[in-house]
Amino acid sequence: MILLTGATGFLGEFVLEELVNRGHEVTCFVRKTSNLEKIKRENVNYVYGELDDYKSICEALKGKETLINIASLGFGHAPSIINACEEIGVKRSIFVSTTGIFTKLNPDSKGVRLEAEKLIKESNLDYTIIRPTMIYGTSKDRNMWRLVKVLKKVPVLPILGSGSYLQQPVYVKDLATAIVSAYEKPVSIKKVYNISGAKALTYNEVVDITGETLGKKVLRLHIPMKLSYNLLKIYEKVSKNPKLKAEQVLRLNENKDFSYEEAKQDLGYNPLSFNEGIKLELTER
Repeated sequence: MILLTGATGFLGEFVLEELVNRGHEVTCFVRKTSNLEKIKRENVNYVYGELDDYKSICEALKGKETLINIASLGFGHAPSIINACEEIGVKRSIFVSTTGIFTKLNPDSKGVRLEAEKLIKESNLDYTIIRPTMIYGTSKDRNMWRLVKVLKKVPVLPILGSGSYLQQPVYVKDLATAIVSAYEKPVSIKKVYNISGAKALTYNEVVDITGETLGKKVLRLHIPMKLSYNLLKIYEKVSKNPKLKAEQVLRLNENKDFSYEEAKQDLGYNPLSFNEGIKLELTER
């Protein structure tokens, strides 16, 4: 029996579907305000609780053999989750982290996630940590769908920087498959896997492929990174609620390419190309 957190989120819905399709018995840990439509459609059990309520985590873990934690590690809940697993005696656990921990910048969430991974590795759990790159796949994603919406509206796309930095987006169903495969394969115990798309692409290539899939020729207008950064610093000072921040320019211009070779060897991971994935995103919306 598996306890699944984050089941009503973008990734969690696909992990739940994959678990059910493979015949696993699942109970979902959900908030009382969660949309349970997908859970009820899959006809699986659920229990109410909050990750900042230690008692509710412990209650939900009773009688379970495994925890699959899709909920973000960036909110500081890892210590409570780990302690609850150890107290109740749930050894097997899968935690979803992010390749974002490798950023050279220092957003607050980076330290929280690094500390979470450290605690997981130091625990007595039979853990596996999964670190995905940028996730995309449907209109619910918060990544590629933003680009799709912009490209539908404008013929010219401003790009902050050269656009030559590398991206390796991962299709959501590929990621869900990797997570469930990690649960099923003992070889993954005490291991950490980076899960990325089939091939690293420059951001320019991502834009061009997405435009071609939409049937649109996109003109890219490159704004030098230093100029973009300085303009946004001024914008942040004059705006009470800036929609874009200077730090995002630096983050956009970092390479985000990661090898999935170990996941391929251990889990049989074989991701779609971005060309295939973005076509599916545009047809499955």
